[in-house]
Amino acid sequence: MNSSDEKTRTAEAGTRIRVRGMVQGVGFRPHVWHVATSLGLVGSVCNDGQGVLIEAFGVQETIDQFVVRLRENPPPLSRIDGFEMSEHSSSQEMVGFEIIDSQGGKIATGIVPDAATCRACCAEIENLSDRRAGYSFTNCTHCGPRLSILKHIPYDRASTSMSSFQMCEACETEYQNPADRRFHAQPNACPECGPELWLEIAGETQKCDDPIDLAISRLLAGDILAIKGLGGFQIAVDAGNEAAVQRLRRRKRRPDKPLALMARDVDQIRVFCCVFDEEARHLDSPAAPILLLERTNNELADSIAPGQDRLGVMLPNTPLHHLLMAKLERPIVLTSGNVSGDPQEIDNQCARQKLGSIVDGFLMHDRDIVNRLDDSVVRIDKSGPAILRRARGVAPAPIRLSSEFTNAPKVLALGGELKSTFCLLNGSDAILSQHIGDLENVATFADYKKMLRLFLDLYQFEPDIIAIDKHPQYLSSVYGKKLAAEFGAKLIEVQHHHAHLAACLAEHQVDLKTIGSVFGVILDGLGWGDDGTVWGGEFLKGNLSTYERLAHFEQIPLPGAAAAFREPWRNLIAHLHTVLGENYRDHIGGLQFTAAFESTKAATVDKMIMQKINSPLSSSAGRLYDAVSAALGLCFEKQSFEGQAAIALEVAAQPFVDCETAYPIDIIQAPSRAISFAQMWQALLDDLQKDAEPGRIAARFHNGLVQGIVRTLETLGAANADTVVLSGGVFQNEILRDGVHQKLEAKGLNVLNHHLVPSNDGGLALGQAVIAARQAMNYQN
Repeated sequence: MNSSDEKTRTAEAGTRIRVRGMVQGVGFRPHVWHVATSLGLVGSVCNDGQGVLIEAFGVQETIDQFVVRLRENPPPLSRIDGFEMSEHSSSQEMVGFEIIDSQGGKIATGIVPDAATCRACCAEIENLSDRRAGYSFTNCTHCGPRLSILKHIPYDRASTSMSSFQMCEACETEYQNPADRRFHAQPNACPECGPELWLEIAGETQKCDDPIDLAISRLLAGDILAIKGLGGFQIAVDAGNEAAVQRLRRRKRRPDKPLALMARDVDQIRVFCCVFDEEARHLDSPAAPILLLERTNNELADSIAPGQDRLGVMLPNTPLHHLLMAKLERPIVLTSGNVSGDPQEIDNQCARQKLGSIVDGFLMHDRDIVNRLDDSVVRIDKSGPAILRRARGVAPAPIRLSSEFTNAPKVLALGGELKSTFCLLNGSDAILSQHIGDLENVATFADYKKMLRLFLDLYQFEPDIIAIDKHPQYLSSVYGKKLAAEFGAKLIEVQHHHAHLAACLAEHQVDLKTIGSVFGVILDGLGWGDDGTVWGGEFLKGNLSTYERLAHFEQIPLPGAAAAFREPWRNLIAHLHTVLGENYRDHIGGLQFTAAFESTKAATVDKMIMQKINSPLSSSAGRLYDAVSAALGLCFEKQSFEGQAAIALEVAAQPFVDCETAYPIDIIQAPSRAISFAQMWQALLDDLQKDAEPGRIAARFHNGLVQGIVRTLETLGAANADTVVLSGGVFQNEILRDGVHQKLEAKGLNVLNHHLVPSNDGGLALGQAVIAARQAMNYQN
């Protein structure tokens, strides 16, 4: 027990406060202790299975001040989801204010996300007279590793990879003192007792006073280094050294995909990017995500993000990164430490084996990374923040749902195949995992199953229902069926695009008793449809229980099926074949891609389409973007990363969007409402024949698509529904997202975009979970 003073008295008035949310492992109890003792209150605070329980006694006016301060100024990493008060009296004489032992058995609340180094810890590592000066593993209850070092519950030091480091006397004193910000900070350490850092070159540990100084000198000399970060290894190179960046691309076999950057501070970022106030707040937040920022000059290596108008930039998120960047005059490339296609490396020996052919040295340490965490990625649009990848710094913070889910059955949702996540729905909390990756990769699928088991253990979670995607071949769906048998849980299959719609509704806490059905525009690459075809350009009307498909993009063949997702030219042939017929070649003479279509491969694709061989029909919006990008010569032959063709089309269009007209888009009323792009293609081909600038054509395409979506919604009667949801991976396109949003809002509609979870398949599991829970609740009622 910890007493604030020795004064003994009986309190005049009292209150009992129940605080729910992310309030454990974030310094909430010592914060309560500080506030209470500063106001002269007596009483106690403890953790229990529901959160934090406070009993405070004193003058009523003082108690009122206490409550206001707790509500308005909680600890930085906490999140209060519930704050319930009741009068409480006690005849016992109390001594000061105490932090007492946890009550109610095991603590069932979750783990807060790993957090970037706080300002107080930064000040310590920069202060030469501080005992943690220059120490790369400094942390406190306001910052540092959480999920990345956690092995199992309960969350204490013995359950983390810090268990092998015994705290010295000074650290133990901090850990036991409620007045210290390191009170019960599980990763607490210092140079005397904590993890150590070293630099390896050619398999040899380098003898030096400071490994970071030596690493800096190697980076400035053009070396490529692997750095053991918070949630995995990263690969670093001087961002101003064009030859070194190109060498990294060759070694990593990553020819085109943009590389992320780390800069020392916001002022350094402003040298090469435009940074607005909201963007600066996100960069400097505890999540410290990669932010996609508008590039303003070419002082850095051109090959960092070839053909892109934005750069992905983050600030240091650990003391190691702060110490490294403090002595560098310009940013570094800091990309995932993995072989192309594999997950990020987290183990020292595996990193040596897998990354040895890519890097010239390793800056590593002896604190194990237990759970892999990629960097989160965010972009700020006119319509608000868009989270493109939800991982370090954000997951696994619960997403708070509408109160209608308070008594919902427990649901485990398995997500999709790409950008995979899973979700645990427990009452009004939905715990969405961090981004794990594409399950087609064997190592990624193994990591997915490992993380799922950990979460089930962490949250003591036994599902009543398991929700999966309807696609019969998704590995997540196949695995979900096995889990349903293991747990004796009910299995619910959820249509892909309905899940996208529901994910957006869920993060906005939409109360369906008030709003009812909404309209949804769901645009993505693919999803298994109810009619056995591949969907991807969908207009839905529905809610968390049911949905109706009102209209869709015209169905186009996917010649080669999966090959069409990698090779944009296949989609161009399919669209031209659909619009112009079997003799489409007669209409494209003299265009830049005409010669390519004389090849044997193109003739084979023609035959596949005409004979319906391995060419499933699809309404995919993603493949439409691929086809247009190929027609303009922006990305014709092959995509080296997902979305490359669509991104190139968006970048080309950006300078011209506000000054260009729109291509016409038709709505075919019968037999089913389908959005036809026949007129659009005719106009586009005419512009190509006239040698119109590709960027202007790309802008006219985007403007036409925006207008076509809005006009389709009007035709479907969306004005009567009040609310429209925009979801699916294609809505990561800024022009499309902002354009549709603004036009619908101008018509008086309430438009819901994603802000807390990705619009891509990274948010799919959340939608599956709420649909399955809602359907079960409806059945029970």
